[in-house]
Amino acid sequence: MTTLAVALAMTWPHAESTRRLVAEVDPSGGDLAMRFGLPAAPGLVSLAAAARRTRDPAVVWDHTQALPGGARALVAPPGGTHARATLSTLATASDGPLLPVVACDAGVVVFADCGRVDPGSPAEAIARCADALVLVTGAQGDDLAHAAARLGELARWTPRPGLLLTGEGYPTMDVERELGIPAIGRLPHDPATAATLTGHRPPPARRRGNNGGLARHAAALARTLAEPATPIAPPPATMPAGVPGVPAQQVRRPGGVLISPPGLGPPPASAPPRVIDPRRNGHQPSTAGKEPLA
Repeated sequence: MTTLAVALAMTWPHAESTRRLVAEVDPSGGDLAMRFGLPAAPGLVSLAAAARRTRDPAVVWDHTQALPGGARALVAPPGGTHARATLSTLATASDGPLLPVVACDAGVVVFADCGRVDPGSPAEAIARCADALVLVTGAQGDDLAHAAARLGELARWTPRPGLLLTGEGYPTMDVERELGIPAIGRLPHDPATAATLTGHRPPPARRRGNNGGLARHAAALARTLAEPATPIAPPPATMPAGVPGVPAQQVRRPGGVLISPPGLGPPPASAPPRVIDPRRNGHQPSTAGKEPLA
């Protein structure tokens, strides 16, 4: 998620003493150049060409551009075909991709936007090297069903897996119970802040009370990711189902290490999705296992 990567880079603790790099490694293409009015080069394509001549990790910085707030961006081409081919070149290097090596330098943090990381994605080689891997998903039933199908596999790629919810949908507590892991946060719907963070003009004045506080939540998440992980206890053997359609048993693990949720207090309250007669819409989630409406 490009917006989240930029938000984390802008709110990262001790930013003045940290080199921050937002790397677009989404095989579907990049958005940063268009959003911030940056040229297409230097970027991911020029880095792939340079990587054929040298494997010095420092060359990565020569192909980045400045973002507001002092972070750097490795921009990808907007077209998916071009981006995928470029990523495949970088990912299949004999000694591995350069970005994870750059991230090992002291005082450097790389925020890699890997996109969906579908099976066979050329971004998988980079995601597997991540110190922390954050899976971003909506909180509606169909979103969670897709997330559950991948969460178990992705969690094995990194010592610090994390589940980040976005927007309205099932309550965070229900999602945590069904998937068997705590969420590291829940980003609110805040289009004005999201537009500012991604170089767009904010939308017209919002209705009173609709300030989602995206920047505040991103800053809390950045502080959490910057801290060491804490071990978690295994989930209870039996849990009541809370999200219909989510096969919880395939993502629960017998313990491990997880990114601890940020200290923001209770997540923003979200009303469960409106219930429609299942005879009229078989894809609409039922009310089984949900918190009652007040």
